[in-house]
Amino acid sequence: MGLTSNTVLALAIIAGVLLFAATVWFWPKLSGRTWRAFAGRIGLLLATQLALFSAVGLAANKSFLFYGSWADLVGKETSIGKVVDHSMSSKDIKVVDKQKLDVPGGGKPQVGGQILKVSITGQKSKITSPGYVWLPPEYFQPQHKDENFPASIVLTGYPGTAENLIKGLDYPMKAFSLSKAGKMKPMILVMLRPTVAPPRDTECVDIPGGPQTETFFAQDLPQAIQDTFRVGKEAKNMGFIGNSTGGYCALKIAAHYPQTFGAAAGLSAYYEAPDDPTTGDLFHGDDKLKKRADVLHSIEHKKPTGTSFLVTSSETGEPNLGGTKKFIKLVQGPDRVSSIILDSGGHNFNTWRREIPPMLQWLSGRIEA
Repeated sequence: MGLTSNTVLALAIIAGVLLFAATVWFWPKLSGRTWRAFAGRIGLLLATQLALFSAVGLAANKSFLFYGSWADLVGKETSIGKVVDHSMSSKDIKVVDKQKLDVPGGGKPQVGGQILKVSITGQKSKITSPGYVWLPPEYFQPQHKDENFPASIVLTGYPGTAENLIKGLDYPMKAFSLSKAGKMKPMILVMLRPTVAPPRDTECVDIPGGPQTETFFAQDLPQAIQDTFRVGKEAKNMGFIGNSTGGYCALKIAAHYPQTFGAAAGLSAYYEAPDDPTTGDLFHGDDKLKKRADVLHSIEHKKPTGTSFLVTSSETGEPNLGGTKKFIKLVQGPDRVSSIILDSGGHNFNTWRREIPPMLQWLSGRIEA
């Protein structure tokens, strides 16, 4: 039973409920002043609290994937990663592993598609970042061997991992299911985290004297995708998706680079880079750079070129509702803006899981092969 399995979580919840019931049931019998009664009360309380905390911890870990296995949790996952070169690699993207999708016949790429674990190096930024690439089944099918496919960069939040986009938010499975149902076009997804210089949160900014994160995501990464996979070189061929910090990055970079990205979706995005211990000094007193990192300022001064934007929030539970409404008002035609505003939903994976399917269908209508 894996650390993230439903069985382990269910057992922890059941144990908590049973121990709580046992505490209520046996408490009168343990009300004496003997050392045995005293020890019994302490034992029941500690066991109940341990079970409840375990259930909460397991649920949080299942949602956010802080640890992927028991060995990872106790620090025994120390094996060195393997480097495997494959024919799909290029000078900028190195394939280090391949995974299949858990669907019938998924062992064959032309049936279940393929998830590539990759290492991506930016030629201009000199940044190297790990990530995953989802290639749909059609990419491997003979009848489509000469065709290009639309592609989208997908970023998680800070300090998330790219793996969260596969195991936590199910991007490949959702894209596979929607495409199979005819609700979206087959699409390549390039999934990363925005943290390219961990543990620092660079907020997709070109930091003076520091990591050139915007250059990596806005210039290096699209070029690497186009050089490695069958993806066109026009804005209409590429999108940008992200949640939380990733959503902020997606909206900002699409506003700055309309010649590269035809559409961008910010799930629970915020609109201004934070200034806190995780970011450090991002702008070094450069007011122009600070304004460039302000999404609302960027969209207000963007020359409309036909870029499509999607923003999401909720009436209750999301702190970005006000900023989202301002963003919608600032978009000028021929740029287009759409939104998903839930009645309620917090800043968490459960909310984003509700938004991803309609977002992917929207994106499929905004970019093309």
